[in-house]
Amino acid sequence: MVAHLTSATCPLLIVKVGSSLLVEPDGAVRRQWLETLVADIAARHRSGQRIVIVSSGAIALGAKRLGFEKGGRASLADAQASASVGQILLSGLWAELLGAQGLTAAQMLVTLDDLEDRRRYLNITATLDRLLGAGAVPVINENDSVATEEIRFGDNDRLAARVAQAAGAQGVVLLSDVDGLYDRDPKDAAAQLVTEVAKIDNRIRIMVSGNSSSGMGSGGMASKLDAADIATRAGIGLAIASGLRDHPLAALEAGAPSTWFAPRAGGNARKGWIGGRLSVKGQIIVDAGAAKALRGGASLLPAGASSVAGEFKRGDVIDIMTADGETLARGLSEYDARDAAMICGKKSAELEAILGAVPRQVLVHRDQMVML
Repeated sequence: MVAHLTSATCPLLIVKVGSSLLVEPDGAVRRQWLETLVADIAARHRSGQRIVIVSSGAIALGAKRLGFEKGGRASLADAQASASVGQILLSGLWAELLGAQGLTAAQMLVTLDDLEDRRRYLNITATLDRLLGAGAVPVINENDSVATEEIRFGDNDRLAARVAQAAGAQGVVLLSDVDGLYDRDPKDAAAQLVTEVAKIDNRIRIMVSGNSSSGMGSGGMASKLDAADIATRAGIGLAIASGLRDHPLAALEAGAPSTWFAPRAGGNARKGWIGGRLSVKGQIIVDAGAAKALRGGASLLPAGASSVAGEFKRGDVIDIMTADGETLARGLSEYDARDAAMICGKKSAELEAILGAVPRQVLVHRDQMVML
């Protein structure tokens, strides 16, 4: 796995650092450990590898400074206020430690919408490209001081994967409090580390399912699996490794235990953006014939659609589903929900009589679709 993340094979690496690694339970910074991580980052930078850091910790740091209980998460207002104070402390900390290694830190605060909206996504891409070209080390976090849903639901694992897409990275490292993905609860003496995952299928997902013996479904590993799915779909490899040891990146390079998720062949930036989206506007339900055609690489024709759910416009991201609830694909709709519903089940020759004009023959084109 080490060879996948060297400067030769991975010119741009995303490193995600969670709150539990950066901040002690009492809110104090784990400064000594953080210095070893920054030393690793500086060494990789000198070797020619560029690094983007996705850092948690703002809410925890701000809560300690403000004296809030429950780590600043007792209420949404507490979390937002804590983030406002903590983000200054967090960015200052990274700037100081990176500066001591001769590196320039650059702060970027983003929300889920920034990475779901295509235009803003491309703006982030351009900014990252310019910063990295200038030799800076971008430090990215969610803009929790104004976000609402992200504080309650978002996580920086998935954010790291989306940032990897936007930056055009080749690899992601999620530093965790475990060595990687286990086939059951790591507390079980019989648990085995899964060192490499070629494909994220039901066999892998059941390992972190709430119904499995692992009991990890409500914890952090489920979000890490989501992040791996997002990254690998875009052709980006992802590693989960322990951040509990000093010099975690150097340890990983030396062969420390980890789980490697291999990138999918044929991944690309645009389809990665579509497939990796965390919110969709609606669904189109298809019949068995259409499902078979989609699996064979076809576009979705109106004749194969059974019904429409949700409110969406042309160009919005929608899911294509079977009647029994299986999500087959995700793509950009060629019609709004109203017109799509009107032409469901209709042959191409019937469309003009229904709509008055036929600007597009398909509901979702295969070039704007990702199979899931």
